Amino acid sequence: MVTGPTGALVVLCSCPDEATADRIAGELVGERLAACVSRLPGLRSTYRWEGRLQSEPETLLIIKTSTGRFAALEMRLKALHPYEVPEIIALPVVAGSSAYLDWVAAESCAST
Repeated sequence: MVTGPTGALVVLCSCPDEATADRIAGELVGERLAACVSRLPGLRSTYRWEGRLQSEPETLLIIKTSTGRFAALEMRLKALHPYEVPEIIALPVVAGSSAYLDWVAAESCAST
């Protein structure tokens, strides 16, 4: 197990529907910006937007990537996402399986 700064991130990004989430997930993994993207459908988000209370169904993307790919991942998410202000929240991975973290680093590298 690796502890402390691992060089890995989990990025959260909510999408308006499963089709959008599926498209974005495929693009991110295909472009090696993420090693894996898990989709969690069936969420309901409550938030204030433009002064009005909103409550909408969403699908959450759970994106596993390396810290070195975050800037490119963020730019690509903004380009692919239909929301004016998409949720893009990166959480550092402070511990994890060495083998899994090595795989995340290898699969989210800039070159093939």
